[in-house]
Amino acid sequence: MNLTATLFLQLIVFLILGGFTMKYVWPPIVKALDERAKKIADGLAAADKAKSDLALADRKAVEELRAAREKAGEIRANAERQASEKIDDARAEAAHIIAQAREAAQAEAGVAAQRAREALRDQVALLAVAGAEKILRREINQKVHTDLLANLKQELQ
Repeated sequence: MNLTATLFLQLIVFLILGGFTMKYVWPPIVKALDERAKKIADGLAAADKAKSDLALADRKAVEELRAAREKAGEIRANAERQASEKIDDARAEAAHIIAQAREAAQAEAGVAAQRAREALRDQVALLAVAGAEKILRREINQKVHTDLLANLKQELQ
């Protein structure tokens, strides 16, 4: 056989094999590669979407945490304000009760002082009458009169 015929025959076989491969083998390989590329692209898109969803979820979590802190701060402020109001109310009520007790004590002290004055007046009147009675029973003597007044002073003290 001749080298040219061998080369020519090999070229024909190569072309038939190349055509067969291009028609029957290559399309399934290209199809599998395209499907694989599509799956990879879909996976990357899903990963990007998951990353953006995660970022969104993080933002929402931070926002919810901030809102919860604000709500807790408002609740705490309201509780402190209510406690302060209750303390102020209790102080005002205590001050009112103290003022009433003070007024009642002052009124009672005034009444007691008035009674004591009246009792003292009664006693002074009795002592004055008794002293005058003693003075009138005795004769008028300066020394006796001075002694009686001194005794009367002592009785008043």
